[in-house]
Amino acid sequence: MNNKLQKGYTHVYFGTGKGKTTAALGLAVRAAGCGLKVYIAQFIKGLIYSEIKCLKNLSDNITVKQYGRGCFIKKEPTEQDVLAAKQGIEEVSRIISSGKYDVIILDEITVAEFFGLVTVAEITDIIKSKPGNVELVLTGRKADSKILDAADLVTEMREIKHYYNEGVQARKGIEK
Repeated sequence: MNNKLQKGYTHVYFGTGKGKTTAALGLAVRAAGCGLKVYIAQFIKGLIYSEIKCLKNLSDNITVKQYGRGCFIKKEPTEQDVLAAKQGIEEVSRIISSGKYDVIILDEITVAEFFGLVTVAEITDIIKSKPGNVELVLTGRKADSKILDAADLVTEMREIKHYYNEGVQARKGIEK
């Protein structure tokens, strides 16, 4: 771990706008470029997105694990969704306290909370229990006020205009 002398903060990137995961992954790449160790836990997601393929090239410094079942939840979560998220929370709790990583990203964790896969208390416990030198980033569309209050940095990404509304599908290399 290279970050022992630096204070770590908790970031939340949330909102209806595009770019939350992209911002978190940009921070991961920056940290890896400085020799920091990064763990990315993707909740709900289970498909191999382009960014996951690219991050494999940085696997000396960035570890990615997905806690989803290969599709995004559109209606009610299944028992498989719940089990995957619970496994993720348990593993992430151990990983944060392991001292092995400088930066931990919990991608879509607030969406997992919205769907009832994890609780606000589980998320705030992770924030409160993180070692002082670990940088923690949480992403997702919605975020409970208790999570926002527990964070040090909160960025809301708000959709003003989006070409999806004009029927444009996710494009390779841009949105997927």
